[in-house]
Amino acid sequence: MVPQTSPAPILTIDALGRKCPIPIVMLAERIREVPTGAMVAVLADDPAARSDIPAWCSLKSHEFISATDLASGWEFLIRRSY
Repeated sequence: MVPQTSPAPILTIDALGRKCPIPIVMLAERIREVPTGAMVAVLADDPAARSDIPAWCSLKSHEFISATDLASGWEFLIRRSY
């Protein structure tokens, strides 16, 4: 069985070095720039983002796909639902 891979994000939001709630604010402001069903990546290194971004996705009914460790911080993938 071949593992499924998610399509590449068409928007990357660089929130590295920004503290809570700025990564969420940046995501909320920019997610409308991509079409419904498209992927957005958020780069963040604030530890609060590990819980805040999935919680925001759930609250706003967007699909949280994954969190990948980076050398400094994480890459969060979100699929726009509407």
